[in-house]
Formats: sequence, structure tokens, C-alpha cells
Amino acid sequence: MKFWLLFFFSVFSFFTSNAQKVFEFNSTCQQAYQEITQLKLNNGQALINKAKQQNPDNLIPLVLESYIDFFVLFFNENPNDFKLRYPNFEQRISQVKQGPQNSPFYNFCLSAIYLHKSAVNIKFDHKARAGFDFQTAYKYIKQNKKAYPTFTPNNLIYGSLQAVAGTIPKGYQWIAGLFGVKGSITDGLNTVHHFVNSTHDPWARLMFNEASFLYCYLKFYLENKKDEALDFIKDKKLDVVNNYLFTYMASNLSLNNKKIDEAAAIIQNRNKSSEYFYTPVWDFEMGFVCLYKMQPAQAIQYFENYLSNFKGNFYVKDIYQKISWCYYLLGNTTKAEEARKNCISKGTTVSEADGQALKEAKRGKWTNTVLLKARILNDGGFNKEAIQVLQGKSTSSFKDIAEQLEFTYRVGRINDDLGNDNDAIAFYLKAIALGKDRTEYYASRAALQIGMIYENRGNKKMAIQYYEQCIDMDNHDYKNSLDQRAKSGIARCLGE
Repeated sequence: MKFWLLFFFSVFSFFTSNAQKVFEFNSTCQQAYQEITQLKLNNGQALINKAKQQNPDNLIPLVLESYIDFFVLFFNENPNDFKLRYPNFEQRISQVKQGPQNSPFYNFCLSAIYLHKSAVNIKFDHKARAGFDFQTAYKYIKQNKKAYPTFTPNNLIYGSLQAVAGTIPKGYQWIAGLFGVKGSITDGLNTVHHFVNSTHDPWARLMFNEASFLYCYLKFYLENKKDEALDFIKDKKLDVVNNYLFTYMASNLSLNNKKIDEAAAIIQNRNKSSEYFYTPVWDFEMGFVCLYKMQPAQAIQYFENYLSNFKGNFYVKDIYQKISWCYYLLGNTTKAEEARKNCISKGTTVSEADGQALKEAKRGKWTNTVLLKARILNDGGFNKEAIQVLQGKSTSSFKDIAEQLEFTYRVGRINDDLGNDNDAIAFYLKAIALGKDRTEYYASRAALQIGMIYENRGNKKMAIQYYEQCIDMDNHDYKNSLDQRAKSGIARCLGE
């Protein structure tokens, strides 16, 4: 879901008399746009204020402010900021509706603001509002695409919505079903790909930062071409030092592609100037860097720094789970239990990771140390070290069926990451047999991984079979996210 939450807009010069509202993208607004898309939000706001003084009837500054509010609320989730900033979305929508309706930016800007509003509502667990706002945003961009088919900025939003809509998991299908959103990964990605690489299109050049950010996430998660997404960052020489939007993207995608050292270098080498928007997300990511490198004491420090500065709820339970793991590995069971209690009492279960963390905490049983170490190392891409941890172990080494299942899946996953496809499939099949009727995610994830192996081999028929098997398993952890990835795989195999 995360992909349609990150769209941006551009603007168009439409000149009328001074008595009327206009969409005038002057040089001051262009400068503000550039500052905002580097996450220099205070600089952007100062330029917006200047643009308002230059022409009080220009509506573009209002849309730029909407984007600032989106960033502030989406990244930091501060409830006090929400009370202050959220009402601004509706006020701006009302003002934008006073603009000239025969401008291609009339519907486009309304779509952008509704997307900002929808994304914020998701973060604050207002699902009904988010669904309504998403529907409205889709309606406006669809109308604009039809009315102005050659207006290229439409392609970024419309193409992205197309790509994401085709993979909406069962838990969120009410959005697509209720609002008639139809998708195509192939068409959507092709549209965004063409836009981001249109060097002769002035709108594409202007929106390059935004388009690159979105394109990489679509490439990474929907097309499952993770290395190509990271190569795009390098090939296009995106500034991951002085553009915090790119810094976050590059570090986040590297972390999720098990490129831990690269992620750490990007975070640590970023420009530390105070002119950039403050967010504790860097402590969040560095905590995972240290966790994966089996540096639990350092991970605890970063995670606790993050929690002391973060005012929202997303991943709070997940972080307390990781803190409990770190203390457990350090042998401090008192602190580990304290973190587990915080996992139960603090945060929410809006994200699936938080829900899984709460479930584990309530179970009250500590994970086998060997399996925990192997999981952490494998999640960080340190597979040789993970193999050493599991050396000499077999399913008979574990009495609990849940541990036998986790061991079987983990051996499959390590072999998968090392390119030992046949061994990976063999262990994944055992994991499916052990866990297909259980609530742990391992069996469903094993089916997903087998599907990806066959897809990479070009055997699309077998890939679809296992993707469908992944989707068919119910009542397990991470159901929505695994279904979304499996649906993406099926769509890719069918060329949809």
C-alpha cells in the first residue's frame, strides 16, 4: 500500500485576470518545489510565503503546503501535528476548487491533495477516511487523464495507481471493489518508466526527484527487480548525500535488499545540516543495521533513541520486540521482559509487523536462541554466518513443531539467498507441509519464495501455481503483505 502514498504533483501556468484564482508555477514556486523534494521543508515554506506575497491568487503555494504537511505527518506521526495540520487539507481543497476548471492542473492538484490526505489517514489508522480520499483522488486523476491525455504529469500518478491497484491484497480489496479501481502492473510500470526517463519533457525533468522516488519503490516491490532499483539510483547518480528524499529511499531499499553496509554508509554520510527536515527515521534504520550485524547493545541505543523522539505508533511494537531480542541475546532477561511488556502496552497493530510482534509477546515464550541468531543474520544477508549458527542442527534438534517449522524455512531461505535453488525448494516444500495450516507465516512465505524461483527460471506456470498457493493460505502472520507480493508475481507472469 505504501507505493500510492508517495505521489507528488507538478503545476502549470494558466494566466487569467488578477481578479481570478490561477495555477501559476513561477520561479519562486519552482524553487520551493526543489527544496521540498529534498526535505528542506523550512526553506520550502519560506519560499511558499514569498510566492503568496507575490500573487495571493496563485493556488500553487497551497498545493505545495499540502505536500509539506504530508511529509511531516507521514514520517513523524505526531498527534499534536495531526490536530494542527490535518484540517488544512480540506481548507486547501476548498480553495483549489475556486481555480479555473479548464486548467489541466485543476483535477491534478485535487488528486494530489486527496492522496496526501489518504496517506496521512492510513498512518493514523483512519481506514474509512483513507479509502474515501483514495477513491476521490483516483476519480480526479482518471478524469484528468481522459480530459487531457497528452498532459504528461498525469502519467506519474495514474501509472502508479495502475501498477499498485492490480496487486491489492484481500484485506484491502474493499478499496478496489468499492471504488472500481482497476490495475495493470505492466501498463502502470511502463507509464512511470517512460515518464521518469523522458529527458526532453520539461515536466518530467521538473518532477524527476518525485518520479525517481516512486519509480524505484515500484520497481523494487511490484516488479521484484531489487537490484535494478538500486542500480537506477547509481546510474542516475541520485544525490543521496544532499537530497534527504533520496537518502531515505536509498538507505531503506538497501536495508530491505540485505545490503547492510551500503545502507549504513548512506545514512552516516548524509549531509547533517540543520536545514533538513528532522525525523528520527535514521535511528530506526541504524538500529536495524546494528541488529543485523549482531551488535545488540548498539542496536538498543539506536532503537531507544528512535522511540524517545518518535510520537507515532507505526512499528512501535515491532521495535520493542527487537529491543527484547537484543536484551535476550545479551543475557539480560529482566530488560528483555520489560521490553516485551512495552510491546504489549504501547503502540498499535496498524502494521502487520506490529501485529506479529504483539502476538509473539503475548505468547510469552522466548524464541530458541539458535533460531533467533540465524534469523537475524539471514535477514541481514549474512548467510555464511547464519549457516555456521545452524551447523549440525536438524528438525530433530527441536521438540516444538513451531521451532521445527522455523528451522526448515530458515534453511530454505539461506539456501535461496545463496543461489542454491534446488536445496531451497526442497526445504521450502517441507516448510509448507509442516506449516500450511498454522498461523506462522513461514509456509506462506515459502510458497512465495518458490514462486519467485520458478519465475526467475522462466517457468511461469509453476510460478503461478505457488503464488496461488501462497494466497490460498489463510489466518497467518503478514497475510496482506504476502498476498500483495504473490498477486504481483501472478500479474508479472501473466503480463498484466
